[in-house]
Amino acid sequence: MRYDASVGLSFTLDGEDLPFNPGDTILQAATRADRYIPHLCWHPDFVTQGSCRLCTVKINGRTGAACTVQAAVGLDVESNTEELNGHRKTLLQMLFVEGNHFCPSCEKSGHCLLQATAYEMGMEGPHFEEFYPDRPVDASHPDLLLDFNRCILCGLCVSASRDVDGKNVFSIGGHGIGTHLLVNSESGRLADTSMALTDRAASVCPVGVILPKRGGFVVPIGQRRFDLHAVSDPAGHETP
Repeated sequence: MRYDASVGLSFTLDGEDLPFNPGDTILQAATRADRYIPHLCWHPDFVTQGSCRLCTVKINGRTGAACTVQAAVGLDVESNTEELNGHRKTLLQMLFVEGNHFCPSCEKSGHCLLQATAYEMGMEGPHFEEFYPDRPVDASHPDLLLDFNRCILCGLCVSASRDVDGKNVFSIGGHGIGTHLLVNSESGRLADTSMALTDRAASVCPVGVILPKRGGFVVPIGQRRFDLHAVSDPAGHETP
């Protein structure tokens, strides 16, 4: 939704006035104005997940998720601070060690929101001990590969399959460290679902979990989305 200048509403983000429309969240208003707030699980086309907490900001001195807190007149929002970016870097480091993220060998490299955000936050290493979880790779589908190792539990494939494709192919199950992505078929295999390569759920993953087969490295390394533009650059804001 474009900004309606006739409304005349605004709040401050890092000391600068930011206009918003009624019903906007802080993150929606910031993204429309090309103001970058780090995020992983938020997507403008789907219901807010609020799961990654990377978009946590300070609002009038108290913390809140920019993707869920409604914009309002009088809000003083802080995002790009040393403290908040330090917390974000720690969250990113934890995501990297919880999964098997080996960027140099990943087809999603250069087009991965997790990788690009880690670069933006200045993450130089995982810092914590790697978990090296034993997660399966599902190659049963004729057109799609599922690498569960890279899942960050953003829930976007769940929303896309349910709300756009009308298939409910995916869900999130388990608790705590055991939380994981599920395929909704009796066998648990993607081949035994109605998912198709053309489904929205097949292209919405921000990392390298859902990949098309026989299409690897069609766009050469160095020419990909985040190779050309930093994630904080407005040109890098496009979402699949």
